[in-house]
Amino acid sequence: MRPRVGQMLASTVDTTAVIVVRCPEQELEITCGGAAMAEANGPGPAATGTADPDPGLMGGSLLGKRYAAEDLGLELLCTKQGQGTLAVNGVPMPMKSAKPLPASD
Repeated sequence: MRPRVGQMLASTVDTTAVIVVRCPEQELEITCGGAAMAEANGPGPAATGTADPDPGLMGGSLLGKRYAAEDLGLELLCTKQGQGTLAVNGVPMPMKSAKPLPASD
């Protein structure tokens, strides 16, 4: 799939949903729980529980958190949490940490 900014994706193994915040101009395999994610409002498998999850990729995703693959330039915002782990090209995506604010001394 070639993601685009603003695209909504839904998991096919659980309730996870994300919005693409930043993405490169290339084909990527974005998965949740080991199964490919589908466009939330488009063609493809219906979301929430139609695919079999990979038990090794069920670490969960958290509502309101950003997940990023900095080396690829991909960033996703979780809009609905679930039990599946978000991954790109088979590599789990780490949660993006907040940048510290400058001191106001």
